[in-house]
Amino acid sequence: MVFGFGKARHRELTPGELAQLLRDDRALVVDVREVDEFAAGHIPGAVNLPLSTFQTSQLPDAGGRTMVLNCAAGRRSAMALERCAMARTEVDTHLAGGFGAWQAAGLPVER
Repeated sequence: MVFGFGKARHRELTPGELAQLLRDDRALVVDVREVDEFAAGHIPGAVNLPLSTFQTSQLPDAGGRTMVLNCAAGRRSAMALERCAMARTEVDTHLAGGFGAWQAAGLPVER
């Protein structure tokens, strides 16, 4: 699925694709869910920057890795990607189906 007026502006990764990137240390996950949601469980190694206070200036340095945004199902991470596009950052990737898809795939969860 592509967001943004028919242009390929945002890239989506499947849970399996993201898991492989994380195994290869080629991705950094930024979780835009609220603090309580993040505390209840998140992708191991993810950084929490809630959408309610999200500012692109607070994005961490990815150290050459692909920064991947995620939320519960994909809507909030897509909104954060729109903010990134407006700020002209290089962040253009999120997790298809969000944390729900990650869990459904049986991938590890950190608490």
